[in-house]
Amino acid sequence: MTHPRALLRRYDLRPRKRLGQHFLLDRGAAARIAHLAVCAAGEPQPLIVEIGAGTGTLTAALLAAGARVTALEIDADLVALLRDDETLRDARIVHADALAFDYAAVAEGKHWSLAGNLPYNIATPLVMHLVEMEGGPQVMTIMVQRDVADRMTAEPGTAAYGSLSVAIADAMEARRVLTLGPHAFYPRPGVDSAVIQLVRRARPAVEVRDRSVFRRVVRAAFAYRRKTVGNALMLALGLPRERVMQALATSGIEGEIRAERLDLHAFARLADALAPDLV
Repeated sequence: MTHPRALLRRYDLRPRKRLGQHFLLDRGAAARIAHLAVCAAGEPQPLIVEIGAGTGTLTAALLAAGARVTALEIDADLVALLRDDETLRDARIVHADALAFDYAAVAEGKHWSLAGNLPYNIATPLVMHLVEMEGGPQVMTIMVQRDVADRMTAEPGTAAYGSLSVAIADAMEARRVLTLGPHAFYPRPGVDSAVIQLVRRARPAVEVRDRSVFRRVVRAAFAYRRKTVGNALMLALGLPRERVMQALATSGIEGEIRAERLDLHAFARLADALAPDLV
């Protein structure tokens, strides 16, 4: 397979900073990621949607590992490049924005998985969208910036812990499987990247009265990180102080605690206590 730099030069293309483009060079890493993605899917020829196909390094590895691949790419010039590549003829190459793509239409009600070198500029909102999606991917094997990986796997009480950490812990089992330095990409990013594998739980980690209220409360609690959880909820949800403090007391949560000290179960109790005001 042609080196991404030479491939881009052949098509008179350059990486686009505004799209967060950093193309994977390391074919060994691509093969390992593809193997992990296919094995975790647990079925022959699994359907894997690839996000950010770029110059096709991971696309080729996924095909070689036996996956049925639908590869999304937002850059029209790269879509043309990918469709010209005969080695990728078995992949479905789609010109699409990953944040707006109709994944349900591809899945057709069946289990599906996801893999990709996620663009740096959309990684966090995209992962949150996919985790919370109805009928979302059963497995995600994704490359992200190391600090995003830290937030995905963070525990309560740590600086990296936030709404992304809670959303993932509730819906998925997460593990970090590989760290990649800047040399693995072109152009070289200024930070390390990490490969994270997220496997969807058979059921969410906590039971709540209303999942949408739970998610809303979690986001509100982290909306003002330097404030106590009570003050953050009042500001973000527009609820009276008396009602918020009552919900905290009912949930067994101290009024002066900050959101990063609360675990999944504390958030579940708090969301249930506030549900009558938010449904």
